Amino acid sequence: MSSKNQFPQGEVSSIQGSCIVLTGNDIDTDRIIPARFLKCVDFQNLGDQLFADDRHELKGKHPFDLTINQGASILIVNENFGCGSSREHAPQALMRWGIRAIIGQSFAEIFYGNCLALGIPCATASIDKINNLQKNIETKKNIKP
Repeated sequence: MSSKNQFPQGEVSSIQGSCIVLTGNDIDTDRIIPARFLKCVDFQNLGDQLFADDRHELKGKHPFDLTINQGASILIVNENFGCGSSREHAPQALMRWGIRAIIGQSFAEIFYGNCLALGIPCATASIDKINNLQKNIETKKNIKP
């Protein structure tokens, strides 16, 4: 099955799902998917390598490793997300992990275009709104029933 059939493109009217928060400005594509994973023939397994170096360094405490974030489909980020090289592998890895939309202060132009080409909408909001959103999501996730 081609990726075109797996991930239909077109107008997105709404996205629903749980959120995952990734804080920090200028998170570049080398962090999103390290260069050593760019040798792949297809993008199928890139989701497993998403933020590989950061996740290794944090030993299971990276947001993409936390059990509470498994299944999240909306990524909340800060300023200039996806900067650096123009590799399509970064949004492909996010999509293969399960991300279906990204909300942030701003996005690198080529990363933004690559996301839209894959059908991953990227919405922007002010620093105050993003900070409040991130805080509210993290507070809600820390509340135990």
